[in-house]
Amino acid sequence: MGLWKQIKEDFSVPRLNDPALDSNFELFFNYPGVWAIINHRISNRLYNKGWVKLSRAYVGIGSLFTKTDIHPAATIGRRVFIDHAIGVVIGATAIIDEDVLIYQNVTLGGVSLDKGKRHPTVRANAVIGSGAKVLGNITIGKNSKVGANSVVVCDVPKSSTAVGVPAKIIKKDNKNCKLAHDDLPDINKEMFKYLIERIHVLETALKEEDGIDVSDKDKKLEEDYNKFINAMNSIKKK
Repeated sequence: MGLWKQIKEDFSVPRLNDPALDSNFELFFNYPGVWAIINHRISNRLYNKGWVKLSRAYVGIGSLFTKTDIHPAATIGRRVFIDHAIGVVIGATAIIDEDVLIYQNVTLGGVSLDKGKRHPTVRANAVIGSGAKVLGNITIGKNSKVGANSVVVCDVPKSSTAVGVPAKIIKKDNKNCKLAHDDLPDINKEMFKYLIERIHVLETALKEEDGIDVSDKDKKLEEDYNKFINAMNSIKKK
């Protein structure tokens, strides 16, 4: 695909990914992610033609306006959309396939100073949540999702969801829906639920064996717990 045809396609991508877009005026002035991709298209062409210093200078100037840092050697496919864009960093050997959605403050970085492939590969239709750090020569599979603020240091299989620090695979067989990236299990909630139930089992066993009466303390703890839950619910309602 020619450069200008590719740039024209890049300008059409936000309409497919952001329902907040109302006019071309907003597209030109309020979508730094679009300009970050377009700047990369130009700098990448210059870099591949051997104009390395010029391409780096072009990237530097563009970064002042888009607040992103995309190395001109990175490979970015068609219809990639960087939503909000601010703080995005993409390394030199990163490869991003078609139709990938990336949110703000994402890093596709390396973990070593070795030459060769040292940055991630993101396959088609993947979604990288805001603040996520995807590090090293790893692969984010097709149709996969990375939860916000996750740190990914190993491969994510296709059609999977990874969350946490370090990220764990918690869900497979994702639907091919980019707007479902908020459908993530609460792993902290599940862990706390397990611990509370485990403690309850142990306390019950101790009371039955030793005849210990802790009913007053149980009542006080129950009151404190209910106050906490009510406070959290009131925050959600607001």
